[in-house]
Amino acid sequence: MKVAVIGGAGGIGSSVAFNLLRTDHPYEIVVIDNRDNMIVSHVMDLQDALSLGGATSVVGGVMADAMDADIVVLSAAVPLTLNTSRDVYLRDNARIVGEIVDQLVAGGFAGILILMTNPVDPLLTWVARRTGWTRERLLGYTLNDTQRFRTGIAQALGVAPQRVSCWVVGEHGAGAVQVFSSVTLDGKPVELTTEQRAHALDYAQNWYVRHVALDSGRTSTWSSGIGGALMVDAIARPTATPFPASIILDDEYTVTGISSSAPVVLGAQGLLSVIEIPLTTEEQAQFVEAAQKIDELTRVLEGE
Repeated sequence: MKVAVIGGAGGIGSSVAFNLLRTDHPYEIVVIDNRDNMIVSHVMDLQDALSLGGATSVVGGVMADAMDADIVVLSAAVPLTLNTSRDVYLRDNARIVGEIVDQLVAGGFAGILILMTNPVDPLLTWVARRTGWTRERLLGYTLNDTQRFRTGIAQALGVAPQRVSCWVVGEHGAGAVQVFSSVTLDGKPVELTTEQRAHALDYAQNWYVRHVALDSGRTSTWSSGIGGALMVDAIARPTATPFPASIILDDEYTVTGISSSAPVVLGAQGLLSVIEIPLTTEEQAQFVEAAQKIDELTRVLEGE
């Protein structure tokens, strides 16, 4: 399976490539970026790790090399700056994503697109409307929302995060819906106290703002890198295990034509099915409200 990572010189893109090398699957990995020296540097380094995993090759490339890829992972974006919302990058990242997607369309790309550039939900909705590609081929990366909720719950319960399972649906951002009824500990439902819920929500909802406020100039390189590789793996080696992703909804959660995060089943053709987990009336209202915001942001791009 050929995987092209566009934005491969950046922290997230290079981390995805590295984590793909660590699997035992025979991936052909191509890293693409407009910073040639950085691509050469990463590839020189990554090639020496090739023998430690199952990938067959890792090379630098150009956009033409992405056209016959089975999967394109798109993480190209403007540099991270101090902010309190991913939405501030909407227009600048849309210019980058639009230019790349237009080249993929012109080059006849027929594979699956995994978008990691933020704000992922309105950008993926915009890409769907811009290209006419089927929703099966369009996936947005949102695993970090669930992982942060999982970490917050584990801290609140004083247990290892591996013992916790949960779901976050809706917007990848302030409109994320943390679904407490989905929380399990060692596979069994668990009810959190008011204080435990508050801790879990504070961790999940404020992680982004706290991290950006550090002004480190780096994004969630490691978690997004391993998560992006896991998403590729869920396509390359499908199982029935659900994976969180932003997808174009088709009446799931009463929303149509807008990309939002939900548990999905992935396979060789991309999206296989969307799982609708039970939501409370309040959670459903939050989901729909966030979807309306995503649609409004998308319309901003369509009007330019």
